Amino acid sequence: MTIALQYCHITVNDPNESLPFYRDGLGLEVRNDVASGGFHWVTLGSPDQPGLEIVLSAPHAGRSQADGDILQELLTKGVLPNIVFRTDDLDAAFEQLLATGAEVLQEPMDQPWGPRDCAFRDPSGNTVRITQAA
Repeated sequence: MTIALQYCHITVNDPNESLPFYRDGLGLEVRNDVASGGFHWVTLGSPDQPGLEIVLSAPHAGRSQADGDILQELLTKGVLPNIVFRTDDLDAAFEQLLATGAEVLQEPMDQPWGPRDCAFRDPSGNTVRITQAA
């Protein structure tokens, strides 16, 4: 038996608004753009991980009104879990995201626990870290 992660969801205010950050800034390719039942979501992925897709969707997509409201509140506060990507060229990744106008939280730096990393805030307020192994 094999098992692998297939989808990872990232809650955003508006998938279209977040697309330049994830597509242009991180270099992910759009794999699917879906509108269904009044909701819209976009899946993206890296050519380096063909079996894994990131799903950008709004807080209320596929959820009850109450659950969507709570998720929206957490998103607005900026307290949803961090998203961490890895790269083999942190400086290039940093510059590519910087060119999209993304908000920088931390410039590239060596961490005492080993990796070199940086951090941005996506258009919805999610903290996105990019790491490179030491």
